[in-house]
Amino acid sequence: MEQWIINLTNNYGELAYLAIFVWTFLEGETIVLLTAAALSGGIIHLNVWMVLLVSFLGSFSGDQVWFAVGRRYGAGLLHRWPSLEDKAAGVFRLLDRHNDLFILTFRFIYGLRNISPFALGMTHVSRKRFLALNAVAAVTWANAFVWGGFFLGRALDKYLGQASQFALGIFVLVMLFGWLAGRFKSA
Repeated sequence: MEQWIINLTNNYGELAYLAIFVWTFLEGETIVLLTAAALSGGIIHLNVWMVLLVSFLGSFSGDQVWFAVGRRYGAGLLHRWPSLEDKAAGVFRLLDRHNDLFILTFRFIYGLRNISPFALGMTHVSRKRFLALNAVAAVTWANAFVWGGFFLGRALDKYLGQASQFALGIFVLVMLFGWLAGRFKSA
């Protein structure tokens, strides 16, 4: 099984970078962590610095877009989808209490990652301030997950040897199952 993944990344590596960009634009930590672990273990052949760059760019640009959507259409969209109001209110409370720290860390808080930039667009936070803090946060986030995944792959390889690829495959399946279960549960 691993050979077709290696062939795929060797022949279509640019598509892998595009997939990482798109996924991190929308969400992201899982694909970044797993990609970095797989490339450090030699399962796939991508450039770690390109993975870091596209992870940063996807995360940063996705949050910039959601901030702009919140700034322009936020109140109307919250009125249209009232289920988002509670999450947005949570973001507003956290922003009031922790301000810049919240902007720097929201992408690490499960359940608030996607709603936060949208809700922040509806607040007093200026575009320039959000841009600067979002850039710092996206660099931090990309480095944390790329290097965390990379060293996770190295540790698995060191302690499990050939079984590390099997363990990583099982981990991917568990993560995929968890993601799918969450999608079906919310539907």
